[in-house]
Amino acid sequence: MRKIIWGILSTANIAQTQVIPAIQRSAFAEVEAIASSSGKAAEVAAKLNIPRVYDTYEELLLDPNIDAVYIPLPNSLHRKWVLEAAKHGKHILCEKPAALTAEEMVEMDRYCKEQGVLFMEAFMYQFHPQHERVKEIIASGEIGEVKLMRSSFSFFMEDRDKNIRMDKSLGGGSIYDVGCYCIHSLRFILGAEPVKVHVHAKLDSESGVDVSAVACLEFDQGIQGVFDCSFEATFRQEYEVVGTKGRILVPRAFRPDVCGDVGLVTVESNGQQRTEQVEGDIYLLEVDHLSEAILEKKPLSYPAEKTIANMRVIDACYSSLEKKEEVTI
Repeated sequence: MRKIIWGILSTANIAQTQVIPAIQRSAFAEVEAIASSSGKAAEVAAKLNIPRVYDTYEELLLDPNIDAVYIPLPNSLHRKWVLEAAKHGKHILCEKPAALTAEEMVEMDRYCKEQGVLFMEAFMYQFHPQHERVKEIIASGEIGEVKLMRSSFSFFMEDRDKNIRMDKSLGGGSIYDVGCYCIHSLRFILGAEPVKVHVHAKLDSESGVDVSAVACLEFDQGIQGVFDCSFEATFRQEYEVVGTKGRILVPRAFRPDVCGDVGLVTVESNGQQRTEQVEGDIYLLEVDHLSEAILEKKPLSYPAEKTIANMRVIDACYSSLEKKEEVTI
């Protein structure tokens, strides 16, 4: 069976520890090349058994054997290298957030379509089957009519002085980095788009990036959404769906891989509580989904249109932060 041949643009930690190993586990894909502007590509290639090394991203994109590329570069570089990859006919898996604005993402989507390549933003968490289980429980009516959903993603940043997430020029900030997951999960689980958002945030005095944020979102049909994200709080990665008859708590929502790929879904209803365990290899499922779509010419479950919708909410969050008021999306 033919496999999709992948190239990696950057030696970013997420590539080395998660995505490259996932591609190597896949029955539909294999990694054949890596490029880096830092000079580390040869070292990483030797460690991870990657056959070819390039000293520039351009050289890798010129390789005719590469079908698809993974782009884990700083947020501010996503647009440039997505457009370059598409120009060279490469299908694209790009780290989140895929762009800095919805306008950028609209441009990227249009160009990828013109070049006939598939584009997918790397929100790997959504491929874990625990979320479909949550949707099933909601649809069953067990927790009644949904009235509120809250989502949280935080971690304590130990290396502020050298972490690119603290560099505004590179697209740093907690909303871009982890709040994007919270926004995505609200939209993904509720199957709805927010119409208004109001954000409060703490800005770093030196860099100006948001190091923590809390937001209230209003959805159609009277559903309220709340999220918080932070570089200043302990590691949390959860969401809760509250209905008229009960609630669902998902405490390993975004990184179940750090808990052995096991997700937990706790349901409280009618005075009873149960916890279901759901397993899934999120990075492998993500790689397989895009690779199969390329091989079989199938539509993606997470197309660029959904990325644009998520970016519009992120735009509105930063607009609310700047204006210090509620913003209509």
